[in-house]
Amino acid sequence: MSQAAFTPALSPTQLESVAALFKILGEPMRLRILQSVCHGPRHVGDIVSCTGATQPNISKHLSLLVAAKVLERRKAGRQVVYSLRDPLVTKLCETVSSSLS
Repeated sequence: MSQAAFTPALSPTQLESVAALFKILGEPMRLRILQSVCHGPRHVGDIVSCTGATQPNISKHLSLLVAAKVLERRKAGRQVVYSLRDPLVTKLCETVSSSLS
């Protein structure tokens, strides 16, 4: 396996952050949630409909994704809307899935 460009070594703290992100993304339901918000912000009800999961289950995963700074949440009237905090997470998922083909 050859490297196209030199990549500097990550510090132990950076490695911990990367591992934490992969741990969060290692759950299929969370990936389904990301898939549902990757094209734009979604209300919780929309995410529930897209994933087919229950609202309490989705809320649990949304809380973890927000805490990990993968998603952000905002109030829109009486509803809560979730969106990607960093679109690079979508690129990461696309890269990993394309390598599986």
